[in-house]
Amino acid sequence: MALRGLAKRTGDANQSRRLVALAEIYDGGSRGDAARIGGVGLQTIRDWVLRSNARGPEGLIDGKAPGRAPKLNDAQRQELARIIESGPIPAIHGVVRWRLIDLAQWVWEEYRVRVAKQTLSRQLRAMGSGFRKLSARPRHLLMDQAGWHSSAKLEVPDNITIVLFPPRSPVLNPVENVWQFMRDNWLSNRVFTSYDDIVDHCCEAWNKLVDRSWARAIGPIGHDHRDLVLV
Repeated sequence: MALRGLAKRTGDANQSRRLVALAEIYDGGSRGDAARIGGVGLQTIRDWVLRSNARGPEGLIDGKAPGRAPKLNDAQRQELARIIESGPIPAIHGVVRWRLIDLAQWVWEEYRVRVAKQTLSRQLRAMGSGFRKLSARPRHLLMDQAGWHSSAKLEVPDNITIVLFPPRSPVLNPVENVWQFMRDNWLSNRVFTSYDDIVDHCCEAWNKLVDRSWARAIGPIGHDHRDLVLV
């Protein structure tokens, strides 16, 4: 009766079913009757009895599956945290800030462990809020006319002029992606000493982009860089 009473009070449906099945045996019923009540085979009934004898009613509660082992061990995760906190060295790593794809490449080169960006992102979030992605929102003077990009309540400062693109003309602004890529990889988080220094770094970044084997720059039309696109 104690098992049946516990089966009524528990909020775990699987534990309740197993308790009722075992109660049938303790009340003098057969293992076959217990198996029929539990909706399982005789071997499973035997396993439930062993679990109950070893741990009591708590042994009839399903445990949490252990899941897959992490790709990186504790020492490797600590080293990953260290290089993230110290930041990349542009001359060595080729970037000025870490992205997931850069960190995945570092993990492969360092430990020969392949980690997908999504997996690495989850591991970094688990390591603490300090490793969440932070990115400043870029400011734009050029804007398309999509309804969700404008508002009648928008107050434009006097020193900013918004230039709207003609409707259905995304080809006019593909350079934004080119600039974003160059800035994220080679130009952000730097202090430039002069205008010439800025030009030199921009030229170096452009040459790096052109030399990339996985990207191709379609040359400027009439030497106008706004016509550059990546394919």
